[in-house]
Amino acid sequence: MPHQAHQPHDSTSAHPLSDYGWDDGFAADFHHHAAQGLLPGRVVRVDRGRLDAVVAAADGVTTVLADTAPVATGDPMRVPCTGDWVALDTASPGGPYVRAVLPRRTSFTRSTSSKRSEGQVLAVNVDHSVVCVSLSSEPDLARVERFVSLAWASGSVPLLVLTKLDLAPDHTHLTADIRSVAPGVDVLPVSASTGEGIAELRARLSHGTSVLLGRSGAGKSTLANALLGRDTMSVQSVRDRDDKGRHTTTTRELHRLPDGGVLIDTPGLRGVGLWDAGEGIDRAFAEIEELATRCRFPDCGHRSEPGCAVLAALADGDLSTRRWESYLKLRRENERLAARTDARIRAEQRKEWKRRDAEARAGMARKRGLLR
Repeated sequence: MPHQAHQPHDSTSAHPLSDYGWDDGFAADFHHHAAQGLLPGRVVRVDRGRLDAVVAAADGVTTVLADTAPVATGDPMRVPCTGDWVALDTASPGGPYVRAVLPRRTSFTRSTSSKRSEGQVLAVNVDHSVVCVSLSSEPDLARVERFVSLAWASGSVPLLVLTKLDLAPDHTHLTADIRSVAPGVDVLPVSASTGEGIAELRARLSHGTSVLLGRSGAGKSTLANALLGRDTMSVQSVRDRDDKGRHTTTTRELHRLPDGGVLIDTPGLRGVGLWDAGEGIDRAFAEIEELATRCRFPDCGHRSEPGCAVLAALADGDLSTRRWESYLKLRRENERLAARTDARIRAEQRKEWKRRDAEARAGMARKRGLLR
């Protein structure tokens, strides 16, 4: 899976949907749908089996409400999501309908709390995952590591935005702590209230698609309003007792930014379970992966083996115990989820095989009855 932000091609820059991310690649994916008389659209909002999508119109773009029933599936990973490009049938009676979903370039996915070990897709075709961390309280470094791991695993490029800079005049140590757990990730302190850092953030997000992520109360809605230049998102104060917000954003919505690019705002996330994040963990803990290459034995378990570079770094203080334990925890969680997911898939396959076998047996019984 690629880990570079996608840059649109120039040949489709005149297309009405180019401001929403339409480019040659999506045009090629849509080619056979165009031959069927379908229209391309980008999903800007999904709600209970219906979605809003922007489509080309005579005077630019317009928004249509479409039914997702034709592509409905029991797999939550395959239903249309905010950021998807879809093929729309606007001519059929009762339409518009979504007839197909174009291949996704990236997919930001977390595991649900379901015992079925299913994934929940939060946003797709995203180039930048903007993880918001509030400076108004001590940051949860382990949570930052989770978000960064999921961002890298999604195929997007993570960006850590430290919000509420105006509430932390002496933020140097907080910023340094966050930088230390996100190697290779840019960190940008901003204040939506004073405007500090907003112009730089707008410039960074002026190409491609970005998604705002973070816990409730991290200031995402306030930041989205500052980036959009209008009060699009409702904003509420955080609770004093726990510094948590009240989920002012209740659904995932896509907006076009005034300086270019598009932005997906998301509700606050209390849970950020991993989902197929092995590669993302490797990127998020790059210094540990690099240390492991220096171990004497290629299959070193980093427990008591002689010549272990990881253990040496822990002993010397070059690698913090908290960072190492966080890495191990995320690795174990990801492996357990993968095992449960494999077991669920195997169980569903066995159930389907039994169903087909029962149907075949019933068919043979009916056939024998007809032959008598």
